[in-house]
Amino acid sequence: MKALYVKKGDVVKKGQLLAKLDDAVIKQNIAAARQGLEQIKTQLAFLQNLYQRQKNLWDQNIGTEVQVIKAKTDVEATEAQLKTAEETMKSAQEQWATTNVYADVSGVADVVNVRVGETFTGFNGTQPQIQIVNNSSLKVTADIPETYLSRVKTGNVVEVVIPDLGNKVIKTNVSVVSQVVGTTSRSFIVEAKIRSDGLLKPNMVAQVKIQDYANPTAFVVPLAAIQTDEKGKFVFVYAKENNKVVSRKKPVIIGEVNGDIVEVKSGLAAGDQVITKGFQSLYDGQSIAIAQ
Repeated sequence: MKALYVKKGDVVKKGQLLAKLDDAVIKQNIAAARQGLEQIKTQLAFLQNLYQRQKNLWDQNIGTEVQVIKAKTDVEATEAQLKTAEETMKSAQEQWATTNVYADVSGVADVVNVRVGETFTGFNGTQPQIQIVNNSSLKVTADIPETYLSRVKTGNVVEVVIPDLGNKVIKTNVSVVSQVVGTTSRSFIVEAKIRSDGLLKPNMVAQVKIQDYANPTAFVVPLAAIQTDEKGKFVFVYAKENNKVVSRKKPVIIGEVNGDIVEVKSGLAAGDQVITKGFQSLYDGQSIAIAQ
């Protein structure tokens, strides 16, 4: 490295020059390419003039056709050489441009792990030699099992929990859904943008909950209240009959499960009171007392 223009902790802007690499050899290549280019241009001008003279003479029936054809062939061959030389020049200039290291984002120089005189490759092992961090625009990423591919869409509500910040909860939405499933993980990547508040840092661990289903009119009951017999799923509800309170068995069809609650798609009606405690020993029609 020839020069370093940033140190750890500096605030930098996108496009700012951070470092200059040794470009002596590349400059020599550019100078040689430019000299060769100029020589070919001079030679081409001479051959074009010679061809035009031969052609004019041939138009006056002076000379031979072979001389005209040869002069034209020499021009075309030199034009091809010129094109190659121009590509060589362009490649050398592009290579020289890579000796300038610019910031690709605005932010703070969080890592500056290189000194003048050392070789700059971008990374030292697995660590970046210069790293610019910008916390103004963050995102959370998660690997989702492929079984949810048809249910997770852009715009789905996301709840992000940050354990290291006292289980801080952030509400956001899915911004990106990967279209590729990992061949080994059998999962796809989901991203959600989040606003920075000064406490969030890149590479923090987050717990992500994605709302992949919603039914605002659904009946939900504790999962533990769902029982099973030979006919299927059922729950017990309170029923008043002949001035008594009895338990009644109601077959139900369940839907989605979320934690310790479950959606009941059919079998319950508005006003039904599901028995959620002490139901394990009940039978249909049994008299019960409600604890106060």
